[in-house]
Amino acid sequence: MTQARPNIDTPRGFAFALSAYLLWGFLPLYMKALHAVPTFEVIANRILWSVPVAGVILIVLGRTAELRAAIRNPRMLGMGAVTAALITVNWGIYVWAIQSGHALEAALGYYINPLFSVFLGAVLLKERMSAAQWAAVGLAVLAVVVLTVEAGQVPLVALGLTFSWGAYAYFKKMLPIGPNQGFMLEVLILSPFALAYLGWRGAEGVLFTGDAATVALLLGAGLVTAVPLMLYANGAKLLKLSTIGIMQYIAPTMIFLTAVFLFGEPFGMARAIAFPMIWAALAIYTVSLVRQR
Repeated sequence: MTQARPNIDTPRGFAFALSAYLLWGFLPLYMKALHAVPTFEVIANRILWSVPVAGVILIVLGRTAELRAAIRNPRMLGMGAVTAALITVNWGIYVWAIQSGHALEAALGYYINPLFSVFLGAVLLKERMSAAQWAAVGLAVLAVVVLTVEAGQVPLVALGLTFSWGAYAYFKKMLPIGPNQGFMLEVLILSPFALAYLGWRGAEGVLFTGDAATVALLLGAGLVTAVPLMLYANGAKLLKLSTIGIMQYIAPTMIFLTAVFLFGEPFGMARAIAFPMIWAALAIYTVSLVRQR
């Protein structure tokens, strides 16, 4: 199995993570085009069509031996099942939020998540943070409080995305297997459930929902799922958890802009105050990280 890497930042890790977050930033446009398809059907297709994409990548890279060893290892299968379950929950909440007109809530969730990643990094991995970085986290927390008070209720979509993705990032970093092999292991574990769901849909007389264009989008779901997630997995292995967490502000910013300017979701006064606070927190945190390097 792959040996544990030092808990440091690397240029390759930064490049991988940046590519993943940019691709995720455009993902709402893809998922919005599938708004008429049931969420579970979208998730099932994301899982199944990720298998051949990830499989081809592993074959080209010559990394199949590690995957075969992991499949025969009960402990590895158990850890893979945990990360597979977490990513499925995250996908489900995210797809539903985009389809149902809650893209701004999804953006909020991914804005909050770096705080959770920083918390896990500091508490569980003993990653040290400067005073400026803690100040940035505090400013972002205050912004989240403003948004929560304005909504008048607990933001379940945002918190669900925060905890599911933050926990996935943590356990993914602990998974003692290469990132590409780990993703393949996850989708293989999930495939029987996806097949069972689509088989049930087929028995009901509906194998694919929608016209030919929609079917094509469903078939392409594996590509838009596997590529950024495998890029992210490689980046997560080569960056500190706190760094990968703060970089995640890229994707929600793009989701935010898409939600407001393309999807036409309402943007009230509270959001006009809170979102710039979060962006300021990102600036403070990033400057502090650069100075440390």
